Amino acid sequence: MQYNPEEIHVTPMDMGGSAMSVIGLSKSFGDTPVLENINFGVDEDEIVVLLGASGSGKTTILRIIAGLEMPDSGHVVLHGRDVTESPARQRGTGVIFQNYALFPKMTVEANIGYGLRLRRRKRNEIRETVDRLVELVELQDHRTKYPSQLSGGQQQRVAIARAMAYEPEVLLFDEPFGALDAQIRQSLRKEIRALLKKLNVPSVFITHDQEEAFELADRLAVLNAGRLEQMGTPFEVYTRPETEHVATFLGAANLLDGTIRDGKFEHQDVVLELSPDNPKCREGDKVKLVFRPEDVFLRRPENLTQQYHQLATGTVDEVGFAGSYERVTVTLDLGKHKPIVVTRPKTETAAFPLRVGQSVTAGLVRYRVIKAA
Repeated sequence: MQYNPEEIHVTPMDMGGSAMSVIGLSKSFGDTPVLENINFGVDEDEIVVLLGASGSGKTTILRIIAGLEMPDSGHVVLHGRDVTESPARQRGTGVIFQNYALFPKMTVEANIGYGLRLRRRKRNEIRETVDRLVELVELQDHRTKYPSQLSGGQQQRVAIARAMAYEPEVLLFDEPFGALDAQIRQSLRKEIRALLKKLNVPSVFITHDQEEAFELADRLAVLNAGRLEQMGTPFEVYTRPETEHVATFLGAANLLDGTIRDGKFEHQDVVLELSPDNPKCREGDKVKLVFRPEDVFLRRPENLTQQYHQLATGTVDEVGFAGSYERVTVTLDLGKHKPIVVTRPKTETAAFPLRVGQSVTAGLVRYRVIKAA
């Protein structure tokens, strides 16, 4: 759920239904605004990923939640408690950094229990907590090893266990997989997601990696130049983008300019109905038709089970092999000869091979109409 205080008149205490909430966060560094009225909540057992390019504001949000930065305006609420003015050590947040920040000359169990020793907890309490967390992150066979003797994934689990020792109200991850190679990152994402679901603690990740965000998130928050452009499940944000930035940032997207006429999208001879869940558009609005490469078919729809909408005829300009699929560039016969990109699975390429120069009819099985910027 995305919150807008100006619309629903929330106060910090009204956000108690979420485990962690940020309300109306704004922040500038000097004359440069970096955040503008950011609002979202994170439920118990939920993983929210803040996704955006460098400079989009995601790290600043994380630092404000952790108490490492103060907002110019807005609130941070943990389980109904406004912690905006509280120092970092009193917030109940656990932060896991990209480099893990483990003590190299301490064993796994010593790293996990370090913070508890600083707080002068009783020895038996520290031992019980460390034993429980070592088992929880499945490092029983590695508890006496040093960080240099562990894999990247194991070090990540030590960092999470150390953060969990404080019983945090929320876990914050600052691009935790950035230092790992691609293959390790892929396997570790699934492992960490499963672990967080077992821990039952609300978690916030920041990343600029779209694939990483899709695999980790229960919900995505897409940031652009300090603004939260859209929030929803990965499926919702990918298939139903609300802005051009969201459509083009999350994977490849074809765009076609048009106008709303009689409640429909129009571009020359192209006329398409708007789906019931499409953002509301008014008569005469300048809009864009958004469609993903995988949602385009280049033959007649006799054997398709999906609803099919004819777009336009065109000519195949390029056919490229991309491993698990084929990438095709087609120039549509729409006045200025609009090029689009189409991806086709192996079953489609075998049944209906294409060649450069071939005439085709492009049809859509899914599309979205958004307002032009």
